[in-house]
Amino acid sequence: MKLPARTPSRLAAAAVALLLTACAPQTSDTSADRDDTSGTLRVWLFREVGNAPKERVVDAAVTAFERRHPGTDVQVEYIPVESRAQRIKAAFNDPASAPDLIEYGNTDTAGYVKDGGLADVTAEFTAWADARDTDPTARASVTVDGKVYGAPLFVGVRALYYRTDVFRELGLAVPRSQDELISTAKRIRKAKPELYGIAVGGAYTYGALPFVWAHGGELAVRKGGSYTAAIDSAAARKGIAAYTSLFGDDNCPPAKCASMGGNATVAAFASGKAAMAIGGDFGHAAVEAGTVKGAYAVVPLPGVQPGSVAPAFAGGNNLGVLRSSSHRTLAVDLMKSLAGKETQDRLFDAMGFLPTYTDVRARAARKQPFAKPFIDTLAAGTKFVPASPAWGGIDASLVLPTMFQEIVSGRKDVAAASGDAARKMNAAFASAG
Repeated sequence: MKLPARTPSRLAAAAVALLLTACAPQTSDTSADRDDTSGTLRVWLFREVGNAPKERVVDAAVTAFERRHPGTDVQVEYIPVESRAQRIKAAFNDPASAPDLIEYGNTDTAGYVKDGGLADVTAEFTAWADARDTDPTARASVTVDGKVYGAPLFVGVRALYYRTDVFRELGLAVPRSQDELISTAKRIRKAKPELYGIAVGGAYTYGALPFVWAHGGELAVRKGGSYTAAIDSAAARKGIAAYTSLFGDDNCPPAKCASMGGNATVAAFASGKAAMAIGGDFGHAAVEAGTVKGAYAVVPLPGVQPGSVAPAFAGGNNLGVLRSSSHRTLAVDLMKSLAGKETQDRLFDAMGFLPTYTDVRARAARKQPFAKPFIDTLAAGTKFVPASPAWGGIDASLVLPTMFQEIVSGRKDVAAASGDAARKMNAAFASAG
């Protein structure tokens, strides 16, 4: 899921809040005792920057749904992403005011399932014709312990943006491996000290993870019914070392780059301050609106071996029916309408959201060439976060950004920082059960 950047000043407060959240008791059972076939259905969707195109697509799908189901009235509310955690948690605990259907970030799935808020829709999803073409990673993002708790709405991945004018001027080839990426970034910085060779951020978790995964590392491994951190493994440490080697006066000075998140790195590229950046398909519009318009291109982020593609984090959002809904059958049908192939195709046209269906995505690439590097990245294989209710707390308490920042500031070496991160992750996994 795309989340707003967090500033270092919020670190302590966020850590305390999320540790308390991770240890909170599970929501009480709020299952509905009826399944009404008419009436009002309430839907919460996320408000995007420039939300009008999304609203038009949703309105069309809702109108068609209401025609199919006389006597129904769908009320859609667009909620801020920043306050989603509090509102959705409150909805799980208060069925009387809760919506029937919600949009949620795909990293929140396991936590919401543990909270008891989402309905198990395995049977309906399995029988749904559209779902047969859902890519495996997207399906995994709605699956916990073999059961399905929603429908993927869109997927987001990151790739390598680079300045074609800078590369042409310096006679550089597009990097085909991570070693080439690192050396190319430093060559650019040396030749043009006013630029970052590649903009990187110490708070940019999902820009850093492809380096960890490309070197064979993992965030965590599942053992039995629980997870154990693996961020301190030998392979993961190689990836961490590769990423953090990009912080320095020879590329991206720690004083400026250690606190940057993904939004800041893309903004640096879009404004002409960096020759490369790791950005998402969802950042395309921002780059097009920047000073580098017409002077950049995008390729999949390279892996360790020349010509390989680094595994990217498969972000994105899902739709889920609440267990408390008294319109379960209708809510599931509405979920299918909003997350179905036709609507996803329209959302791509309107918002640039990458479809979760392989066939719809192929059509999207033919329609809009800018999408091809991101679709190629998806096709090469993506990764997801541990399907544990602990992940929300680990992510929001900034365990991994803290690790990267400790390394690039020189406070700790890779072994010490990754060891500390692993201990924090294991404590969260143990608390989650």
